[in-house]
Amino acid sequence: MGKRFKKAISIFLCVIFAFSVCQAAVAAPEEISAAESKAFTEDDFLVTNGRDIVNRKGEKVRLRGVNLGAWLIWEDWLCPYTIDGKGGETLAHADVLDRLEERFGIEKAYELYNTYMDNFITEVDFDNIADMGFNCVRLPFWYRNFYYDEEGTQKILNDNGEWDFSRLDWAVEQCAERGIYVILDMHGAVGYQGDAEHCGKLDSCRLYEKSQAGENYRERTAELWAAIAERFKGNPAVAMYDLLNEPSCDNEGFEITRRINNTSVYKILYNAVRNVDPDHIITLECIWTAAALPHPWIMGWNNVVYQIHFYQNSDFIFNFFVFLTRIYYSKIPLLMGEYYPLGSTTWSNTFKTMERCNINWCLWTYKAMNDWMSNSEWAIYANNNWEHNIERADVDNDSFDEIARKWGERLRSDSGVFSQTGHYENNVKQWLVTAN
Repeated sequence: MGKRFKKAISIFLCVIFAFSVCQAAVAAPEEISAAESKAFTEDDFLVTNGRDIVNRKGEKVRLRGVNLGAWLIWEDWLCPYTIDGKGGETLAHADVLDRLEERFGIEKAYELYNTYMDNFITEVDFDNIADMGFNCVRLPFWYRNFYYDEEGTQKILNDNGEWDFSRLDWAVEQCAERGIYVILDMHGAVGYQGDAEHCGKLDSCRLYEKSQAGENYRERTAELWAAIAERFKGNPAVAMYDLLNEPSCDNEGFEITRRINNTSVYKILYNAVRNVDPDHIITLECIWTAAALPHPWIMGWNNVVYQIHFYQNSDFIFNFFVFLTRIYYSKIPLLMGEYYPLGSTTWSNTFKTMERCNINWCLWTYKAMNDWMSNSEWAIYANNNWEHNIERADVDNDSFDEIARKWGERLRSDSGVFSQTGHYENNVKQWLVTAN
């Protein structure tokens, strides 16, 4: 009984201390809101200052944003596709491309892919995001946006014979025009950084392999990051580079091994970016637990934000892990790069806790299309009547023209198929209105 009591007291004191740390973080400096400016200048370029993110005028900027999941990289629970006319089997993005390439060839497969991307997110969506009061977009992408092949050897080139970054260019330009910052997020690296579907392919993690193939994957991922950093260096609309989404997610093995692997690859990617862009913030993900990454000064890293993703099932657990993370990384800016309250966790508690603890955040996600999505809180925009409006492309059986139709204009947010869910009005709006 005595040991249990002491443990309970220790946890209680830890939480109380964390709460006081978080309360202090709220006080200063004064924040600038998204509503104050609609176009970026050099003064809006973001850097870190202690545990704050500030612009070049020294004003604190708290990022309150949303992810653009299901656009450049797909997950079957968010996107309108299926296999053999039925659901039930997980089909990652690489599998969809493989099936389309087998049926139509690589050029036609990417033509369908581009049709989807042209319509799923348009200028209307950036207007929506700005009008709702978000000042940040986290933009997930994967290496197959820039490579035709699985191994990452055949670059996608534009009409000038240069590496084609037009999707990222367009998204950043759209955000810049509306005063929205962009976090460029490598959701799927060459060789895959985890075994989860959201990396692009299930059970395919080879980025950390101690082999020639693993070395090649790391080199190509670093090459890709260096090219992206070269393209966007000096651009004030880009808030930061997110080097790897949820590294080692779902991988088997000891936690210490995962952490060593993550840190070793982060060193490679950090250096690749810093060699061409010394100024932009870099965000590194410790995602699930506090103390998952060494402190930046140990690694010689500067101008970095540490990122967490907490999908917790109770307010107590959410608060406890957020407080512990803030204590451990007390002098580093923190970003909740993805989150959604599960179980008994409440939206109001999560927002209050992150505000108190000076944590920037991005909801998962802005838009989705699924049988049950219109009645969920996972997306702000969703198909508004699934019984009539959802049409999944059967990548095994539908004709090229039929897939193109299903991924065409009907995927646009203003097509009549989509509408804003109650999620924004009920859970998010008051926090953005108060912030702005």
